[in-house]
Amino acid sequence: MAKEITARDVDYSQWYNDLVLKGGLADYSSVRGCMVIKPYGYGLWENMRDALDKAFKETGHVNAYFPLFIPKSFLSKEAAHVEGFAKECAVVTHYRLMNDPNGGGVIVDPSAKLEEELIVRPTSETIIWNSYKNWIQSYRDLPLLINQWANVVRWEMRTRLFLRTAEFLWQEGHTAHATAEEAIIETEKMLHVYAKFAEEFMAMPVIKGKKSANERFAGALDTYCIEAMMQDGQALQAGTSHFLGQNFAKAFDVQFLTKEGKQEYVWATSWGVSTRLIGALIMAHSDDDGLVMPPKLAPLQVVIVPIFKGAEQLNMIFDKLKPLMDALKAKGISVKFDDDDQKRPGFKFAEYEMIGVPVRLAIGARDLENGTVEVARRDTKEKSSQQLEGIENYIEQLLVDIQQSMYNKALAFRDANIRKADTWEQFLKMIEEPGFIYAHWDGTGETEEKIKELTKATIRCIPLDNPQEDGVCIFSGKPSKERVIFARAY
Repeated sequence: MAKEITARDVDYSQWYNDLVLKGGLADYSSVRGCMVIKPYGYGLWENMRDALDKAFKETGHVNAYFPLFIPKSFLSKEAAHVEGFAKECAVVTHYRLMNDPNGGGVIVDPSAKLEEELIVRPTSETIIWNSYKNWIQSYRDLPLLINQWANVVRWEMRTRLFLRTAEFLWQEGHTAHATAEEAIIETEKMLHVYAKFAEEFMAMPVIKGKKSANERFAGALDTYCIEAMMQDGQALQAGTSHFLGQNFAKAFDVQFLTKEGKQEYVWATSWGVSTRLIGALIMAHSDDDGLVMPPKLAPLQVVIVPIFKGAEQLNMIFDKLKPLMDALKAKGISVKFDDDDQKRPGFKFAEYEMIGVPVRLAIGARDLENGTVEVARRDTKEKSSQQLEGIENYIEQLLVDIQQSMYNKALAFRDANIRKADTWEQFLKMIEEPGFIYAHWDGTGETEEKIKELTKATIRCIPLDNPQEDGVCIFSGKPSKERVIFARAY
């Protein structure tokens, strides 16, 4: 199976596509730019969704659902917002089909034109704030902390499975607050929720920071983000949290009565992550033999491959390992006993390696006699012989160790590939190498755009924990008070 995967150092892009397809995560769709998420890939998304949903609810948020369609006039109400999304909107213009009287099949009924076109949501700020106008009357209605799990459509011209598709799955939080301070606290809180999820569940280290003005979400006063480094050294934005100020409240006239009896506009945030996280997970951890899944998110954590001749041996192995499987399930560990007699053990080993199952157990008749089992871990491919008695505790700890080991490896790789540039010449040399560049910038959009034009590198973020440091911009030579992260990105 590994021979079917393009090596990373041969063609990184093809390697990624090979893993998505051969790892059973997704497939291409007959609909342009869209993908089919297969059961294994959807199982991974469900695990991500469940962990995030739990974190959202622990921070006081509740789920709701808003319409897929947005009246075109809604997008016109917030100028920066409509400008940011205008070029990637899908538009519904008619509501009925009819048979072509000339025998040309089904056609759009020209008499069924909508009075106002509907936009298939690229994001939901406008439709949600239209509802919030009716829900918020006084300070007693605040804060309003709502999240929705949904699909969105952005008409991308160049698509890649999970990373950039015309339709994708995500969550989007939309909250309303009485003060700017409360909204900013919320924005930062959700950024930390995302960072904790990325590091503790995805085993993927991230840098928390703010976006430059040029890179902010359309309609936001500030955009916070988490940025991760992929194995090819490029950056991937893994999550964003936006302080929207009062822009949407004013656009939709969402006011509340304060404790002092005054009418004021509410303060807003929005924040979201998407199925793009699956792409990030693949590129952060996987190797030339297939996917490598962090145990906390793996759709399948442990697989048992019996090595047997005939049904009698198979049943004997199953009966012996049934208590182990029950014990693992009681610990919340997913386990599969592969009793397929049409595939050889070697093929099964390669198959489970391909899909990244963290722990594989192999056991035959001789192992059964000795009370042992072979244990293989996917991340390092190390194998060991272990006693069957009490092995559920060993496996439980092994999954913890694999999770931490994967994080440590990714962190070491990232830190080894962050370099400082103090001159334009250094920057030009470093940007041709994998990794992030930590460099001074004069704070102007003009300089940022010029650097992007010349090198295809963007400012990924201004780190939140940035030390103040006098310097000069690598490009303009103007004074700078801090360094920012530059990189080429997905």
